[in-house]
Amino acid sequence: MILLTGHWVLYQTLITFQVIPDRYHSISLVGFAFLAFSFIPATLLSFRHSNFWVRGLYKLSATWLGFLNFGFLASIGLWILSGAGWLAGVQFDRLGSAETLFGLAIAMGWVSMINAATIRVRRIKVNLPNLPPSWKGRTAALISDLHLGHVRGPRFIRRIVTILARLKPDLLFIAGDLFDGAAVDVAELVQPWKKLTPPLGIYFIAGNHEEFSDPNRYLDALKQSGIRILNNEKTIVEEMQIVGVHYRDAADGRRLGAILEQAGLNRNRPSILLTHTPELLEIVEKAGISLQLAGHTHAGQLFPFTWFVSRIYGPFAYGLNRFGNLIVYTSCGAGTWGAPMRLGTRPEVVLIRFE
Repeated sequence: MILLTGHWVLYQTLITFQVIPDRYHSISLVGFAFLAFSFIPATLLSFRHSNFWVRGLYKLSATWLGFLNFGFLASIGLWILSGAGWLAGVQFDRLGSAETLFGLAIAMGWVSMINAATIRVRRIKVNLPNLPPSWKGRTAALISDLHLGHVRGPRFIRRIVTILARLKPDLLFIAGDLFDGAAVDVAELVQPWKKLTPPLGIYFIAGNHEEFSDPNRYLDALKQSGIRILNNEKTIVEEMQIVGVHYRDAADGRRLGAILEQAGLNRNRPSILLTHTPELLEIVEKAGISLQLAGHTHAGQLFPFTWFVSRIYGPFAYGLNRFGNLIVYTSCGAGTWGAPMRLGTRPEVVLIRFE
């Protein structure tokens, strides 16, 4: 219903403001109807099939969603301008205004695609109490939400691995949604990881997209590439306690609390929790975790969803923040879901330096 409403508003606006000539109304209606219904079946097909036609349909429908977003905003802007002009008794150039706003919408779509394809490195410093001497000055890379699938594929993951190799972190954390949940050649997508060998290892937990179906097809392939899967467990790396909890368990407060209690954390030593979402922070802080690393939010990915996400997660939607004694870093991710666009956010690889 949301997709239908968005397409109906855009179509009616284009007709009313005469952007679409009368002779093209019928064919335009057919085109809008196809686009309105394309994304959901394309997504469902992508879970089971990977071929030229499915990938093409998914890319087309996902990209169109981004342009629909900006076209919808342009439509609302036009109706507001038209209403304001009518109330003020000012002559309003309907077609000229429509061409300007829709031209701007198309331009913003292209800018957003370029922005989403340009990965930045964000460097932060984290001060942890009781940090072991061997950890002072060490670095950890954090990546999340690559969403490897029918839009981001082998070329994208090779770019990410190249960036990480250049940064030379001591260890790497992958905070879920490495895969989009689509039917893909998993072996091909994990192959580049074999070229990356941080001295203290690579650690992974599943996000919600890995759990759309059986996550073992992803986990098994990652294990074979040398990545350590943290299955709701604690490991100790040179006196640093590292805990990883998969999305399904971390989203349940009772389950998360039980896992952290069973981990037997030493509160006199620093600890890092790797989860997919920056939620249930009161439980994490109570357990004595020093630093929580997460992703999932995309920081909203695309305006105006950036505003909605900031209302849901507050200051923990993105960046480095504190919750009591707990330090939280939420990454906006390196990839995209749905529209391969970003506006108001930047795809990132995070390099954390411990002080």
